[in-house]
Amino acid sequence: MTDIGTLQSSLELAFHDEDLLLQALTHRSFHNEHGTTDVGDNERLEFLGDAVLDFMVGDMLFRRYPDMPEGDLTRLRAALVRTESLARVAQEMSLGVHLRMGRGEEGTGGRERQTNLCAALEAVVGALYLDQGVEAVRVFIAPRLDALLQEILKESLDRDARSSLQEWSQAELNLTPVYRTVSSSGPDHEKEFVVEVMIGEQVAGQGTGRSKQAGAQAAARDALRRVNNGEFSV
Repeated sequence: MTDIGTLQSSLELAFHDEDLLLQALTHRSFHNEHGTTDVGDNERLEFLGDAVLDFMVGDMLFRRYPDMPEGDLTRLRAALVRTESLARVAQEMSLGVHLRMGRGEEGTGGRERQTNLCAALEAVVGALYLDQGVEAVRVFIAPRLDALLQEILKESLDRDARSSLQEWSQAELNLTPVYRTVSSSGPDHEKEFVVEVMIGEQVAGQGTGRSKQAGAQAAARDALRRVNNGEFSV
């Protein structure tokens, strides 16, 4: 059973209605195995939290970078709220440990699955918005996104990663990256695809996404990170 008190303490939160937080942590597979229980699953809260995050991140970027063009703001927001980014933030919060899910989902790696982690974070944001409003969400989420934002800016992770990797690979190695899907997991409505990018005979990067295209972008970003850090060479 999820320890709501421990989670709230670690996240420095104090919900007025703790059932909202419990619902945010309840994967639909929990109800599939246990039937109707104390609260519903987190899908409606995920929907709300997604919208709240889009607004909050847009507002944060607009205020922080008053001279940045609209196109750049749009790319930065997309980079911050994509599944890969939010799953990483959720992982840093250890949200996966606190998710309520069915044994089947847990047995197939559900606590580490990016789609589940992203959904959980969005649902927690939705729950916090309902419980305490916009300002509480701002205090909660802005510091957690700040380090990620700085990394995105430093590594240009808001740019089209596949195009950037191809430009580098062809210019430096005269090779074209090749992408291949190595696995997929999860139910049809929330599948995750693991994609590798090959440069020559070597795996340059690996990524996960809700579609093969998103997985390929994540793989390209991983490859660019490795290139920039001197971890990849042919």
